Amino acid sequence: MSVEMKFFIYLLECYACHKNRLTGEILQEWDAHGITQEIYDGYLEYHTERIENAYADIDHLLEVGEHAW
Repeated sequence: MSVEMKFFIYLLECYACHKNRLTGEILQEWDAHGITQEIYDGYLEYHTERIENAYADIDHLLEVGEHAW
C-alpha cells in the first residue's frame, strides 16, 4: 500500500470522526460529488499541514467544487 493511500485512509477516518459520521457515508458523499480523487491527490498539501486545514478544504470542495487553496 502506498504512503498516499495510507494517508488517504487516515484522512477519511479522521474526517468521518470529526463529522461524527461513518467512513462509508463520507466516502459515498465524496464519490457522489466527484471529489474522492481530488482529495487523494491532495496528499502533498494535506499531510504537511494541520489536519483541520484538510477538513476545511474538503468542506470547501463539497460546497464549491474546488480547493480552498
